[in-house]
Amino acid sequence: MNASPSLSLRALLFASVVLLTASALAQAPPKYDPATETTLKAVVGELKFIPAGAAKPNAYLITRAGPDKDKGTVEIFLCPKKFLDDIGITFKADESIQVTGSKVKQDGADLILAREVVRDGGSGETLSFRFPDGKPAW
Repeated sequence: MNASPSLSLRALLFASVVLLTASALAQAPPKYDPATETTLKAVVGELKFIPAGAAKPNAYLITRAGPDKDKGTVEIFLCPKKFLDDIGITFKADESIQVTGSKVKQDGADLILAREVVRDGGSGETLSFRFPDGKPAW
C-alpha cells in the first residue's frame, strides 16, 4: 500500500520541475509592439522590483491613471533594476508622469512596456527606456 520513498520523492521532484517550468514560461516578458503604442498620464503609486530579492529584478511602476484609485491602476514595466540604478533614476509616490509605451497582455492582465516617461513635475525630464522601434535601451 505504501509507495516506496524513492517513488514519492521522484513524483514530488517531477511536480516541482513542472511547476517551476510553467512559472518561468509565464514570466517571460511580452514583446514590445509599436502598433499598440499609447500615451497616458498617471500618478505613481509605487515603484516595485519583481521578483523581490532576486539577483536580477525588474522595475515596475504601479500607477493610478484615473480618478478612481482602485479601478484606474495600471502596471508599467520600465526596465531591469540595474539599468534604473545605472542611470540614477527613482520614482516617488504621488509623482505625476506621462508614459508612452506598448500596451500588451501578460498573464491575462494589461501591462504597459514603457518606452518613454516624462516627469510632469517642474522639470519635465524625459526618461527613455527604449528606442523608437521598441528595442530596449539597456
